[in-house]
Amino acid sequence: MRIGILTSGGDCPGLNAVIRGFGKYAFENIKNVELIGIADGYGGLIRGECREMRKSDFTGILTLGGTILGTSRQPFKLMTVEDENSVSRLDLMKRNYKKMGLDCLLTLGGAGTHKTAALLSAEGCNVIGLPKTIDNDIWGTDVTFGFHTAVDIATECIDRIHTTAASHGRTMLVEIMGNKAGWLTLYAGLAGGADVILLPEIPFSPEKVAKAVAKRADSGKAFSIVAIAEGAMTVEESKMKKKERAAARGNDVTATNALARYIAEKADVETRVVIPGHIQRGGSPSAYDRVLSTMFGSYAGKLAEQGKFGVTVALVNGKVTYNALSEIAGKAKLVPTDCQEVLTAESIGIALGR
Repeated sequence: MRIGILTSGGDCPGLNAVIRGFGKYAFENIKNVELIGIADGYGGLIRGECREMRKSDFTGILTLGGTILGTSRQPFKLMTVEDENSVSRLDLMKRNYKKMGLDCLLTLGGAGTHKTAALLSAEGCNVIGLPKTIDNDIWGTDVTFGFHTAVDIATECIDRIHTTAASHGRTMLVEIMGNKAGWLTLYAGLAGGADVILLPEIPFSPEKVAKAVAKRADSGKAFSIVAIAEGAMTVEESKMKKKERAAARGNDVTATNALARYIAEKADVETRVVIPGHIQRGGSPSAYDRVLSTMFGSYAGKLAEQGKFGVTVALVNGKVTYNALSEIAGKAKLVPTDCQEVLTAESIGIALGR
């Protein structure tokens, strides 16, 4: 059995741990197996760049961040666009899938990766997906690998900002990754003891946020911590289209800087913006993600052994299982505005700007 492996989209902790889990299962349980590493995600599949992997490639990578295969982003909307020779990227991927002699393709990635995986599956390729993203927004799985590590990192950022905020009596706005889904900001905000948590799913009122900060200042609290997702937006911005929102913001790519200025003016406090950025995606996976990734990888090996294709691995109610790619591709798991975590935050006095 000849199996291709690729990692696509943004990197995150746990990718190598999944690759290791799959490789170790395959070499232990699948007879005459050949594992083919495809370079730089779907880009490598489009260009036909691959290499045969040895057992030694799967050792010493459990704790390694990033991906040993390399990764890239390939916009889903361009996959079926034909060039001057009437050949699309999808055509090239199918052609190289056959040229590589693959019996199965393992795709590690997020929402966009899963949409392309479903497309390849519908075109006759044997595909098994694995849910990777620090955003935790893949439909049908309780958690994605990489999420818990990112929560740990973002929480540590907030923890460290607390001491500076308290020392200088400032309101610190910590911008957490997450354009559409606020799971990372919500969990890090709760774990880090943020006073305000702002999510893409809950448009906020700058006035209410400023009042929450002012209330703390009036009660003798010299500082405040605002955990804000990069995709957070005001109530007014939520009524705009993406291009209109970008035009209205001008030089402010996200809502964070504008909100910092507003709070400083209305609450009469000193504000600072902190953007941890790609730090949240880097480094060694946490113990939780090492275990989850190993379980996901080995389970994907079992699916390949059984010839179960057109699916993606998932964790549901604490059990590793799978979902059909056709059922989850294109769907996003966003934060419900009345979920337990949101209600808990509000019940202990954390402002959500609504």
